Amino acid sequence: MSDITQARNFAKRKHLGQLRKNGKTTTFSHLKDVVRNLKKMKVTDEEIICAAWLHDTIEDTDTDYDSIKDRFGKNVAEIVVSVTKDNRLPKKQREIKYQKDLKDSSAKAKLVKIADILANVNDAPNAGRNVQWEKQQFVKKSKYWNYVSGVKPGKLAQLSWANDEWDRLQEKYN
Repeated sequence: MSDITQARNFAKRKHLGQLRKNGKTTTFSHLKDVVRNLKKMKVTDEEIICAAWLHDTIEDTDTDYDSIKDRFGKNVAEIVVSVTKDNRLPKKQREIKYQKDLKDSSAKAKLVKIADILANVNDAPNAGRNVQWEKQQFVKKSKYWNYVSGVKPGKLAQLSWANDEWDRLQEKYN
């Protein structure tokens, strides 16, 4: 079984029964959207795709860094932890640390975060809330976009689709 399939199955098992904050979208569906976004960016790197499947496991399940490192390798674990908020910290400190982590993260981690941001903003209308709430979600994710969108992906990805999608979302919410 490939590492990607193992990561997908691991994430599916860990997030079983979990719903996103909107109470409708399953976490696993969100993970599929993130991986789909990476494919639209022409990402084929196995570590990036594995990390995309796993990117919410530390934050939202009983999984820790060592579990991911032992099962999927140090590189994948480093990508995952780079896009994970440290829930052990008070909210304000957590946010400051997260912003620094995103700024300092690798190109691979930034690509996962770009795909995640786009999945999150595109899922906002499924919350069944008003357009103002959707716009707030967009604004919230915009600061993260600023930290990761300047990535130079080299041969890892093509960002034209992601940038076009972000431009479309800006038009929608501005």
